Amino acid sequence: MHGQELTVVALSPEAFDGIDIAMFDVPDEVSEVWAPIAAERGAIAIDNSGAFRMNDQVPLVVPEVNPEQAKNRPLGIISNPNCTTLTMMAAMGALHRKWTLTELVVSSYQAVSGAGAAGIDRLAAELEVVGKGASLGSTSGDVVSALENAGVGLADSLWSVPIALNVIPFAGSLKAGGHSSEEMKVRDESRKILGIKDLKVAASCVRVPVQVSHSLTVHATFANPLTPEEVREVLEQQPSIRVMDDPANGVFPTPNFVAGQDPTFVGRIRQSLDFTNSIELFVVGDNLRKGAALNTYEIAELIAKEF
Repeated sequence: MHGQELTVVALSPEAFDGIDIAMFDVPDEVSEVWAPIAAERGAIAIDNSGAFRMNDQVPLVVPEVNPEQAKNRPLGIISNPNCTTLTMMAAMGALHRKWTLTELVVSSYQAVSGAGAAGIDRLAAELEVVGKGASLGSTSGDVVSALENAGVGLADSLWSVPIALNVIPFAGSLKAGGHSSEEMKVRDESRKILGIKDLKVAASCVRVPVQVSHSLTVHATFANPLTPEEVREVLEQQPSIRVMDDPANGVFPTPNFVAGQDPTFVGRIRQSLDFTNSIELFVVGDNLRKGAALNTYEIAELIAKEF
């Protein structure tokens, strides 16, 4: 890797001996077993799964927002938030510090890569089919028929409906009350990261035919008055945020533009017309970078300063 030869060894308790920081990017069931073992052997475990996110003894850390929580790790484990929550959290943290966030209404438009490599492969397979039919998508069921005729039926898909030429108003698994697991993560993780136990949150998570980058519309209400100009000024001061906000000239963040970049991008900043102390935003972030690997790495950098 990068010109170096690395030895891959079988996972064992002894593998963590002498390790300062162990980063876990594995399924929940693997982290549940091995992150505590790593911590017991003296490593600080940084976990990118959902296994420990809502554990009261495990901090959920975004370095720009709550870096002090990284030191509060009685189990020796630090959890990395979900990619959807992470997309907006640097912006929400900065605005909360200035004006005190009270309510959050979010709609997410989530890339297929959030469902893993299988999601990317499925979108590619469907696009290969629908790209050959200029009229597809104009009649109910025509995309499904085209996919089946091409041998790309829905029986082999992650989803019950096509993702190409479509949006799917559901992401994750079904939870109580008809909410999805992704929607519950936005609510619960936002509260924990920001330290607002009674934060009012409403979330709707949608899967869209985009390969990389999650997009969110955010309606945020605060305890104190604020203006779009003030919001832009605060966000422009954040190292991990880029403001793209000139809609009159077609300047705003999009998933395709943001893909492959580390910062999160914010645009469409405007005052809510009918809600006091409320701001509307459009936020886009690469779900594979800041939404996952980059934040894990930044937590490790934060911890490394302790040594």
